[in-house]
Amino acid sequence: MKRIKIEVLKTHFDEELAKEYGCLGPCPAHKVGEVFISEGFSKPEGFCDEAWKAIYQYVFALAHMNKDEVFYYKDWITKPGVAINSCNDGIRPVIFKITRLEDEAQKPKMYEIE
Repeated sequence: MKRIKIEVLKTHFDEELAKEYGCLGPCPAHKVGEVFISEGFSKPEGFCDEAWKAIYQYVFALAHMNKDEVFYYKDWITKPGVAINSCNDGIRPVIFKITRLEDEAQKPKMYEIE
């Protein structure tokens, strides 16, 4: 299993929807340029819980895919080892670039039984 880099590419704020439904402002959780590393199975520290729910399956898939594979019948992203995804917030989504790294993920620490 490989490590995964998650980069914040864009943040968006739909003012029209925000006015209609009462959203206070852009997402405060992430800023453009932030970078997180996942060990392929765990949410990086400081990463939004809701955004993680939206992207974790892509993180997991990339961590286990062959380096030359692409997603979904090659009709979505044509660059191997990369996915572009966003959180589920319809008013203020954050767009992420998810990239498979070539180094191995750290294995989870197991508890020693006495």
